[in-house]
Amino acid sequence: MKVTALIILGCLVWEGTAKPGFPEQEKDPEFWKEWAQRTLKNALTLQDLNKNVAKNIILFLGDGMGIPTVTAARILKGQLNGQNGEETQLEMDKFPYVALSKTYNTNAQVPDSAGTATAYLCGVKANEGTVGVNAAAVKSQCNTTRGNEVTSILKWAKDAGKSVGIVTTTRVNHATPSAAYAHCVERDWYSDGEMPDEALQSGCKDIARQLFENIPDIDVIMGGGRKYMYPRNTPDVEYPGDKKHNGTRKDGRNLVKEWTDRMKDKRGSYVWNRKDLVSLNPNNVDYLLGLFEPGDLPYELERNKETDPSLTEMVDVAIKILKKNERGFYLLVEGGRIDHGHHDGKAKLALHEAVEMDRAITRAGLLTSIYDTLSVVTADHSHVFSFGGYTHRGNSIFGLAPTMSDIDQKPFTSILYGNGPGFKLVNGARENVSAVDYNQNNYQAQAAVPLKSETHGGEDVAIFSKGPMAHLLHGVQEQHYIPHVMAYAACIGQNKNHCRTSSGSPSVSNISPTLALLLSVKWLLC
Repeated sequence: MKVTALIILGCLVWEGTAKPGFPEQEKDPEFWKEWAQRTLKNALTLQDLNKNVAKNIILFLGDGMGIPTVTAARILKGQLNGQNGEETQLEMDKFPYVALSKTYNTNAQVPDSAGTATAYLCGVKANEGTVGVNAAAVKSQCNTTRGNEVTSILKWAKDAGKSVGIVTTTRVNHATPSAAYAHCVERDWYSDGEMPDEALQSGCKDIARQLFENIPDIDVIMGGGRKYMYPRNTPDVEYPGDKKHNGTRKDGRNLVKEWTDRMKDKRGSYVWNRKDLVSLNPNNVDYLLGLFEPGDLPYELERNKETDPSLTEMVDVAIKILKKNERGFYLLVEGGRIDHGHHDGKAKLALHEAVEMDRAITRAGLLTSIYDTLSVVTADHSHVFSFGGYTHRGNSIFGLAPTMSDIDQKPFTSILYGNGPGFKLVNGARENVSAVDYNQNNYQAQAAVPLKSETHGGEDVAIFSKGPMAHLLHGVQEQHYIPHVMAYAACIGQNKNHCRTSSGSPSVSNISPTLALLLSVKWLLC
């Protein structure tokens, strides 16, 4: 029986790690030299800097999308297309400028998503757990809010006459989007139903309420979080029999109705399902509120394609509405559930979320131009996610390492976590992964330290950029630098002196429309 078990185990390891080979052309040195020369030729075009004024600015935020996640998502994208994967390019890989962002919070070496959101949206580093307030505000202490509020680039853009939008796969009042409009010392105060009486009595407002009151005319809002908008015990429109999805508000307000009443004469539309969203004619809609789930949207791998829109579909509609403004737009797009997949130790869910965000980046690129649109892709923080084990070229990103452990003589997957719920002992020893289906969507990769929820990582994350002034995002930078560059490029916020000529009109760029067209064609071909 032991011999049989070893044979079966050996087959399983072979199945997960068999060498698929690599293209024959890669044996020829000229293949690599020609590739490098093409890359060099493209790089030389970057000597002509795009110093246009950015009419439009888009920030794509992959929550928890550390560099290992970017690499693994790249491989997955290729393998989904029948390739080995390593040689694949993500859309963000094609962006000409890359920098590193230092993600620490003012009071945390390894940050959370609230303090980081305040940095890359408001341009000010902050304490963990707080949104839209500076570091003088103390988490959960309501009386430290007033006087410590900081505004975001979304507000700077709105004040400049641009249209603005928020698209997320999480709740619209979750940490990342909330820093764009709210000032709150506690990221978990989604509605007044989650707030302590003391905070309410002291005058602090829940985040859902601030979404509609602080910047009342946000042009596009899409994501989840319906239940935080309705009075307590109000049944959800999609899940009326499930009480956990009922409204949570104690103040009795129906924020959705208040919004629709306010927007009825402003060509505003409220939608709560994919069918209604895709049937909209963006030319007939100036304001859009889309709340597609009571909480977060489902993972892309688990999405009901009839009822829930993809991130790409939401971005498509958002840009088509926002771009009608001749003054341009600002759009925040969050692939928020990359983070959730990692926290659960479910790498397959997380990586498919990252691939979907890359599709959304591709779609945005087709709807805009690098001539007048600055696009930035970054993350708020990383995770203790890794993949390794000397895997062969083309090995399934979710597969096994080619050899067994030389300590416990058991196989292991290439993907592992430093900590998290994937830690498991069987009879006092590490679980044998050959006894489980490590390719299933909800498989929890093995972790070194047992935790109910896997933690963030503290290393730098990447910033990818293209378009006007994208070259200013270079080197190793503090995270709060990002919105200052984006505002400078768009001539909004505090840096405007460079944007005016003696005639008072926006300055002419240093890049011609012809060159911009050529660059756009090159972008598509590459």
